[in-house]
Amino acid sequence: MQNSINLGSRIIDSRSKPYVIAEIGVNHEGSLDQAKRLIDQAKQGGADAAKFQSYKAGTLASKHSPSYWDTTKEPTRSQYALFQKYDNFGPDEYRALAEHCRQAGIDFLSTPFDDEAIEFLDPLVPFFKIASADLTNIPFLRKVAAKGKPVVLSTGASTLGEVDIAVEALTQAGCADIALLHCILNYPTDNANAHLRMIEGLKRAYPRNIIGYSDHTLPDDAMTSLVTAHLLGAVIIEKHFTHDKTLPGNDHYHAMDQHDLARFVALAKTVHVLLGPSDHKAPIPTEAISRKNARRSIVLARDVAEGQALAAADLTYKRPGTGVSPMHWDEVLNRRTAAALQADHVLQWQDLAQSSE
Repeated sequence: MQNSINLGSRIIDSRSKPYVIAEIGVNHEGSLDQAKRLIDQAKQGGADAAKFQSYKAGTLASKHSPSYWDTTKEPTRSQYALFQKYDNFGPDEYRALAEHCRQAGIDFLSTPFDDEAIEFLDPLVPFFKIASADLTNIPFLRKVAAKGKPVVLSTGASTLGEVDIAVEALTQAGCADIALLHCILNYPTDNANAHLRMIEGLKRAYPRNIIGYSDHTLPDDAMTSLVTAHLLGAVIIEKHFTHDKTLPGNDHYHAMDQHDLARFVALAKTVHVLLGPSDHKAPIPTEAISRKNARRSIVLARDVAEGQALAAADLTYKRPGTGVSPMHWDEVLNRRTAAALQADHVLQWQDLAQSSE
């Protein structure tokens, strides 16, 4: 049985087309109308889910919390000061956004960053997404897990030992379905720091869990990082989403827009078709005619008499593959013919006498 996880509108297993999360975060910059427009754009681009971030600066960071992002892109030096800019949404706004997602036909998600957010988001989200920075926040993980919903956990900046502890905490607190996302906590992430092979490492370390990727690299026209992640086994893809990548600050500069998203969704669909449903090597039905006509058979190189013992000089191999396969070359050598046969005859088993004596 393949492992699977129920993510809103879809059931995802290790061979699924990727479940795509457009991480709007706070790129709405406090405008409910803009947030709704971003939901619509995410839907039009082909995302499965539109995700926000539910936090209050005062419960998330102290006033003395230094930045950890590229300050040439986002000059704010304090986490508290940055988060305070965009923390005006409350339960009513998130309920309105969840309803807008329902009407648009896209899953609503928001990452909780405090206990209150867990509570008001619980009836709104089909599963919980937990940020990398809370992977070591054991009491918080337990409160999320107690809701009994699937959890998608980003693993940025963590060791496998820390991931083990987080998975154990979630499991012991009642979460039965956990997906793990490879992530690098650099904003933005240089390509040289993306380390997408870690996706394969997560698959080896957690064979019972669905694996995905949360991306912070700068998008290119080919959406290379996301396509590569999927090829390596990521079946959940999360990336920041904006209506305008040229806007200064926050998460606009490393986000994808609707056009990037649409390109990736189309590419992922093609890749999914190319990968096929199984990794078991076997001929597929459309190859049957090729197996028959493009393979070789043992063919007589010259006329032979009835009862003649066949020598290598009497034989060659030609198409089609409708006769005795050259795989049986050694079995055919020294066998006697049951009748006289002409050169270029495609040898059949009935052409051979029952005994080689």
